[in-house]
Amino acid sequence: MKHTQHRRSDCPINFALEIFGDTWSLLIIRDIVYFGKKTYGEFLASEEGIATNILALRLAHLEQQGILEKQPHDADKRKERYVLTEKGLNLIPVLVEMGNWSAVYDPQTAAPPTGLRW
Repeated sequence: MKHTQHRRSDCPINFALEIFGDTWSLLIIRDIVYFGKKTYGEFLASEEGIATNILALRLAHLEQQGILEKQPHDADKRKERYVLTEKGLNLIPVLVEMGNWSAVYDPQTAAPPTGLRW
């Protein structure tokens, strides 16, 4: 039996927030796009310090939503790697714009003064 999630509204902003509007989802996607991370261990080592149980939940949620896909690791068949699906790749412009917005308004940003690129 498939569990259907109740949506708060049909607002497009709400839809996006229900999929990746938590603290960690976009950081996982950022790690894939900007830092080339692919494995559970690599995500776990990110500087923000995500807890193992939360990481497992977020990866499963992103996979369930069609943002990520789990595949066998190329070099070590005992490991799995996560890759962005087309739906996930379409989030890259959103990440870039969020980073550019932060570059303007965050005085402590690590973003370059020219803004982010992909």
